[in-house]
Amino acid sequence: MGGHTEIGIPPAPSSRATVLNVLAWVTIIGVSLLPGILGSGTAAAARLPLEAIVLVLLTLVVPHPTFRRVVATGFAVLTVVAAAIAVLDRSFRATIDRGFAAAEDWRAIVNAYGVVENVVGPVLAAMTATLIVVLAIAVVAGVAWCALRCARTVSDAGRRGRVAAAAAAVAWSVFAIAGVQHTTGASVAAADPLRSLTEVAAETTQSIRDQEAFAENIRKDPLAEQPAEHLFDALRGKDVVFAFVESYGEVAVSGAESMAGISRTIDDYAARLTQSGYRAESAFLSSPTFGGVSWLAHSTLESGTWVDSQQRYDTLLASDRLTLSSLFGDAGWRTVAVKPAHTEPWPEGAAFYGFDRMLDWRALAFDGPTFGFALVPDQFTWQRFFDDELSRGDAPVMAQMSLISSHSPWTPTPPLVPWTDVGEPGAFDGQSRESGDIWPDPTRVRAAYAESIEYSLGATLSFLENYDPSNLVLVLVGDHQPSRIVSGEAADTDVPITILSKDSTVFERIHEWGWELGFRPSPDAPVWRMDTFRDRFVAAFSGGE
Repeated sequence: MGGHTEIGIPPAPSSRATVLNVLAWVTIIGVSLLPGILGSGTAAAARLPLEAIVLVLLTLVVPHPTFRRVVATGFAVLTVVAAAIAVLDRSFRATIDRGFAAAEDWRAIVNAYGVVENVVGPVLAAMTATLIVVLAIAVVAGVAWCALRCARTVSDAGRRGRVAAAAAAVAWSVFAIAGVQHTTGASVAAADPLRSLTEVAAETTQSIRDQEAFAENIRKDPLAEQPAEHLFDALRGKDVVFAFVESYGEVAVSGAESMAGISRTIDDYAARLTQSGYRAESAFLSSPTFGGVSWLAHSTLESGTWVDSQQRYDTLLASDRLTLSSLFGDAGWRTVAVKPAHTEPWPEGAAFYGFDRMLDWRALAFDGPTFGFALVPDQFTWQRFFDDELSRGDAPVMAQMSLISSHSPWTPTPPLVPWTDVGEPGAFDGQSRESGDIWPDPTRVRAAYAESIEYSLGATLSFLENYDPSNLVLVLVGDHQPSRIVSGEAADTDVPITILSKDSTVFERIHEWGWELGFRPSPDAPVWRMDTFRDRFVAAFSGGE
């Protein structure tokens, strides 16, 4: 009698099998809840995952081995993709303060890889990317194996397994209909992977609708009929430079103790430049982006339309919307894009923006060391721009310049060198290029950020002091705030903007703007949306008195 098993009762699993079964169930439940945990940032409330229940029910209804494998693989792919989207969403919110939009943000991932490559080198970056891909494939395979094992344990349990699965499904339905929640506010009945993918689908649909509306809006250009012969009459004969300082946000001039060095740098140069005849007026612009994606700010200021997504950017570049650079070109200026971070061809620079020349990484021909993301130190960029463009004197120049030494991760930062040495071979070779371990310590990150902004602004204002291009009108503007670790959770999207010139008539033209006198705006300075700047600038400097 002791040598047989009672009919209808499955044999007890071995200890090893029990451990594997438990691990499989923990894995299946865990990956089902992972997107919700990543999205909310807390694992305080245990929830009943719908996806795990559906997995079991499907494998019970059609127990064919091939079907089970298909269902298990589908479950694994669904949950891993949903978890990956949740990770991307959380990363985007931590860096650029908005969620991941699958329909338009894949290019941002490529750009992020480029930043990593510049910081750690191409070999380590490629190895890391390969490891991530291999790990993702291994996770899908592992989750699929766990799903099959869980389905088998329910099937092997016979009637008790079917009852348990049905009870779980009924409980989930009751909790969902009744809206039962934990004390944390989280729903007891969860469908996190499905919800995550449904939200992606909804965002994609909304993105398509937004693209259509945006395309219609950019066709209605109020400057389309502006006669070229009257454009920028008040700036005739002057060089005009729009210099974007990377990550130069409102926090940099907020008066915070950690940013005191920035204010001192600006004020010290301001005192000397004022004695030399320079004047400056400042305000704030609300940027369409936060923490990164600088080209959205560049295109917004240039085009006079709100470009707050990659999709809008792509739509804009395919249009014939007028930009500040194309308007200056029509009015007789030689237009130049100064883009030291561009290592690949940029056909849109000529096709859309209308730039006559591109001073990119190759054209600048900097043969010194890189400093993190910055392939070219800002000081060298200014010196080459002066030698190649401003000093020519054959035609006025309009330029859009990107100053990148203050790009995240904000370390290492090159110190200023004597201007007489900037173009000499090896001028930057002796400078420290150690990035240092500053992340994720907020205090050290803020200090590195402040140092990089001091350098970028110092290089710019020192350039004015040493080269004294007296015929220059400089529009110095930030592209976006730095990420939340620097700017703070309550920070807005405002960035400083300052116009500098030795010509008093420039400021007579913008008197009605009500901007503040000075090289940096106070907290009470006027705030404009960045997309309003183009039309106001054109109106102020075009036509007669």
